[in-house]
Amino acid sequence: MKTEVVRKNHTDVAVVSSDSLLITDVQSALDLMMTVKYETGCTNIAVNKEAIVNDFFVLSTCLAGEILQKFINYGVRFAIYGDFSNYTSKPLRDFMYESSHGKDIFFQPNASLAVEKLSG
Repeated sequence: MKTEVVRKNHTDVAVVSSDSLLITDVQSALDLMMTVKYETGCTNIAVNKEAIVNDFFVLSTCLAGEILQKFINYGVRFAIYGDFSNYTSKPLRDFMYESSHGKDIFFQPNASLAVEKLSG
């Protein structure tokens, strides 16, 4: 896992990238959130899509809802960045669209746009 703090618009964003899975369930998401928050002091975190278990992107598992609710409950704004073009589920695409037009959770095609959303 590599974590880089990017400062934009007077806001620090922790950009996390990993080739291995970091978020596999609710507890691992909480562990990652608290580790990054403790090590960087950031309450804005962006994580690459490849570090998140694929079940997260299957809405019927309820994993996405449970995990994202934890981020909101702990006051941490969260972005997932990567290529989402292979996901064809309309409910998932609608969920990502609606989330990205809110203020706490974002799905973006790359780390730069994730930082932009989290620092805006």
